[in-house]
Amino acid sequence: MTYLDNKFRTMRLLIPAFISLTLSCASARKPNVIIFFTDDQGTLDAGCYGSSDLITPNIDKLAKTGLRFTQAYAHTVCCPARAALLTGRHPQRSGVNRWTQGDMKGAKGINMALEEVTIAESLKQNGYRTALFGKWHLGAHRDFGPKKQGFDEFFGLRDGFIDNYNHYFLHGQGFHDLYEGTTSVKADGQYFPELMTRRSLSFIEENKDRPFFLYLPFNIPHYPEQAPKKFAAPFQDMKDPARKSYATIMHATDHYIGKVLSKLESLNLRQNSIIIFMSDNGHSEETGNRIRVDNHKSGHPKGHFYGASGGGYTGKWKGNKGNFLEGGIRVPAIISYPGVLPADQTRNQPITIMDWFPTILELCAIKSNPENPELDGFSLSKVFASEDAKTPNQVMHWGWFSNWAVRIGEWKLISRGNWDWSPGDPLPKSTQLVSLNDPAPERENHAAARADVLLRLKKAHDHWAQQVGFSGK
Repeated sequence: MTYLDNKFRTMRLLIPAFISLTLSCASARKPNVIIFFTDDQGTLDAGCYGSSDLITPNIDKLAKTGLRFTQAYAHTVCCPARAALLTGRHPQRSGVNRWTQGDMKGAKGINMALEEVTIAESLKQNGYRTALFGKWHLGAHRDFGPKKQGFDEFFGLRDGFIDNYNHYFLHGQGFHDLYEGTTSVKADGQYFPELMTRRSLSFIEENKDRPFFLYLPFNIPHYPEQAPKKFAAPFQDMKDPARKSYATIMHATDHYIGKVLSKLESLNLRQNSIIIFMSDNGHSEETGNRIRVDNHKSGHPKGHFYGASGGGYTGKWKGNKGNFLEGGIRVPAIISYPGVLPADQTRNQPITIMDWFPTILELCAIKSNPENPELDGFSLSKVFASEDAKTPNQVMHWGWFSNWAVRIGEWKLISRGNWDWSPGDPLPKSTQLVSLNDPAPERENHAAARADVLLRLKKAHDHWAQQVGFSGK
């Protein structure tokens, strides 16, 4: 082993100790925590992920000042991704395996279980002021929601998406969905991402002298892809209309992230702030959404288009929002904590959205309450310290309605429903065994040829399904 090999090995061993020492000695005040959670942002849709046709200087700046992950996994759609992020647990444990209640004034539906402990609750118990400005989408009932699960302040939509200017949910007959807590807010004509950003800047100003947790689940670039005209100007010559629409709304998304970063910097809070950036799932191909009824509550006429452009980018990866192929669940993710974590580095180890909860607790020097539910995520401190560290996520699972997927190493098994199987038995038609190492990943189904691999992954899924209560129905 050479001198340089020894030197780099020593540095890797010392980084976790440095993190611990920095956390205990650098400041008597615990670090602020800010989570930027974008909505339907595609697998490679940022400049730092290779999308040269997008304008994302603020996301790229986060990557320059932090760690960028190339195998970060969220979920296939909004609700389960948000449950997994906030609880650090598989969403099935909290009852989120179906669409949650949308209209606060509607009939009671599925809402995330109040017994679940969120990041906000853990941080609030340790002296943090907490706020959520943006999209909740974990159940709209007034007896549930952000202020029942650790957030001191909530302003935003309780369901999944809105028209950004009149603030109506647009599927079906529609309903108004803009709230301060459980109080309806009328702000017709005002652009929602601007409203939530203003609230964020005020929150930071008001809490600059105390630790705070700011969760910013943006409702963009999710459809309807509405952005102020100024954000379209740089893309006037872009030939693909789908990519042009998507690039415009991504430009707006990055702009509002930048406003929050600038506020932190102006108050000299950036060095003592942990910033996490991630998307909830891959880009949307829901390109057929239109108002289907007369007298829609939003005021939009029948036939009004509000769907996605389908302009996201996945590179060699196949899939999009709504499926368990890489393009549906592999998303951009970055963590930046200047002076404590490495800067301008990439990590290729698989991580999941559930890992942020235990990682935040460790970075904030907060011990997990032994009375709280056990987390499914893992601290990423060893991954932060070394690009050679083994991923704690040796087996990864996803489930939504009756659909599920499990990944071990290069292999991913995607199927529907729970079923018994032995080699030689016929397989359900929906079953796919795919390899991420194929030249064209996930295009070939290896299920028939690799019964040994299929059986190993199926057994892993069965064990998981029993643990988390996934019925497969």
